Amino acid sequence: MEYLLSLLEQFSYQITLLGSRDAILDVALVTIIIYGTLRLVQGTRAIQVLRGFLIVVVVFFVFFSISALELNALQWLINNTLPVLFLSIPVIFQPELRRALERVGELSQYLRLRQRDQLTPLIDAVVSAGRRLSQRRHGALIVFELDTGLQEYIDTGVIIDALPSPELFLTVFDKHTELHDGAIIIRNGRVAAASCVMPLSTGNLSDRQMGLRHRAALGISEVSDAVSFVISEETGQFSITHNGRILRRQDPDRLPEILKAFLQRRSLSNS
Repeated sequence: MEYLLSLLEQFSYQITLLGSRDAILDVALVTIIIYGTLRLVQGTRAIQVLRGFLIVVVVFFVFFSISALELNALQWLINNTLPVLFLSIPVIFQPELRRALERVGELSQYLRLRQRDQLTPLIDAVVSAGRRLSQRRHGALIVFELDTGLQEYIDTGVIIDALPSPELFLTVFDKHTELHDGAIIIRNGRVAAASCVMPLSTGNLSDRQMGLRHRAALGISEVSDAVSFVISEETGQFSITHNGRILRRQDPDRLPEILKAFLQRRSLSNS
């Protein structure tokens, strides 16, 4: 703990040596890093862990900043446990760190152009099939691959590599076919594979109407930037998942614009 306090003293001393312009730049960079970290974990389960971790660190520093107190036993405990807490950060925040590295990797994608006009026939086929599947109470899960590759999940299914069409979606998700269990993965505007196995979300779903399809849709959105379109077999309602979040009970009339908004976000950033 003395080492951390000495680092803070050195940091304060270095700030006094810097010019006003350098100090402003330094503080701005630190602010950006902190802001980016908070935005990264916002809305995820990690925000609660981060708050608890920060509270523990603040309490530690408050105790050690009071020089009049001689808390030898507490100091021994902290000196032996604090390094373990710092080493546990990559384990606790593994999904968030992975997502951050994936976003950094997206910088290499900026030179790759996408044909945004290809989204319209794809979305039209998905929505048209979705309406009919909903009327028949046939469940469905369609996953749109964006920048994070989903090859490991494509390998779990049956390779199709076909142009999307309502007839194809209706056939795959028909209850009497062998491919209706699992997900369809869309890659580069084509149906890459069907009956793919998705990772299940470890979070608690409060709504009992959300079964394995919704848990799988949330799971793939937690480990990648994929967008998933889910049709409930029990209710026929539409849901969309992205970035570890689920949007329930979507209006069928607004589905085209909602899906286009999610899928165009990456296209616009790379064009």
